[in-house]
Amino acid sequence: MAGKAKIAIEQLAWSNARPAPVVLVSGAEGFLADRATQKIRDSLREADSSLEVSDLDAATYVTGELLTLASPSLFGEPRLIRVSNVEKCNDEFLLEMLDYVTSPDQDTTVVLRHGGGVRGKKLLDTLRSGSVPCLEIVCNKLKTDNDKFDFATAEFRSAGRRIEPSALRSLVQAFSGSGSELANACQQLISDAQGDITDRTVEDYYGGRVEATAFKVVDAAVAGRLGEALVTLRHSLQSGADPVPIVATFAAKLRLMAKLYGERRGSGELAGALGAAPWQIDRARKDLSGWSEYGLGSAIEVIAQTDANVKGASRDPIYALERMVNVVASYGRIR
Repeated sequence: MAGKAKIAIEQLAWSNARPAPVVLVSGAEGFLADRATQKIRDSLREADSSLEVSDLDAATYVTGELLTLASPSLFGEPRLIRVSNVEKCNDEFLLEMLDYVTSPDQDTTVVLRHGGGVRGKKLLDTLRSGSVPCLEIVCNKLKTDNDKFDFATAEFRSAGRRIEPSALRSLVQAFSGSGSELANACQQLISDAQGDITDRTVEDYYGGRVEATAFKVVDAAVAGRLGEALVTLRHSLQSGADPVPIVATFAAKLRLMAKLYGERRGSGELAGALGAAPWQIDRARKDLSGWSEYGLGSAIEVIAQTDANVKGASRDPIYALERMVNVVASYGRIR
C-alpha cells in the first residue's frame, strides 16, 4: 500500500490565512473555510481596491473557464478566483487545474476549497508536494469543547472585548453542538453587547437554548438538587427540547467524572489526554465531591438504559428521563 504523500508546503490556521498564487483551503469546518477565504479577499482588496472576484464550481466546471478568468487583464487588475466543491471536481477541472498550478498567473490568487474525501487526490498531492507555489489553510472540525473554547477566546481577544471566564464557558456550553452557531453568537455579543460580557449577558441572550438548559439540568442533578433539576427539565421539555441530547449531556458529564475518579494528575495534563478543557476538568473534579465509585457506575448504567428508552425502547421516554434525573440526584445528595 502506498504511504501517505509528504506535505512540503506551509500549512496555516484559518486565522493566519494570507494570499498566494494558489491557496488550498482544506478541512470539514465550512464556516472556518469561509472565514479564511474572506481574510484572503480582504487582504487583497486592501492592497488594491480594483480587485476582481470570480467564483467557479469544480463539480460543474466547463473547459476553459479557469484560463478565461485568470488571463491577464487589460488594465492589470489583480484577480481572486474562488473555487468551491473541489472534493467533487469533474475531470475537466482536474486536468486544467493540474496544468495551471505548474505556472500560475502572478496577478491572480486561486483559492481551492476542498472539504475532504479522496476525489481530487492527485491535485492535492501535487499542491502539497512543494513543486508549485501553494500554501494550505487547514480548517479542521472544532470537535472538542476545548477546541470551541479556544476558538471563542480568540474571537473576543481579536475584537478587543473582555468576557468573563465563566460567561465564556456558558457560551461554549450553549453552542456545544455547532461551531458555526458559536461563531455567530460570539459576533453577535461583540456587536451588540455593551461593556464587559458577563454571565448575565450570556444568560439574557442564550440562556433558553436547549444545550444551555441541558447543562443546567445536569449540574443541578449532579449536585443533588433534585427539585431544581426536575423543574428545569420539565420547562425544557415543554419548550420543545428533544430528550436525546439531554441524555447525551448527562452521559458526557458522568463519563468525564468517572475517568477523573482517583486521578492525581494536573488539569492541564489531563485536558490533553481526555479531550476536555482544563476548566471542565476542574469543574468535574469539584462535582466529584461526595460521589463514590459505586454511585458513578450505577448512574452511568441508568443513563445508558435511559438513552435506549428515549430512542424508542420505552413507551414513556419522559418517565425514563425523570427517573434518570432522580437517580443521579440521589447519588449527588450523598455528600
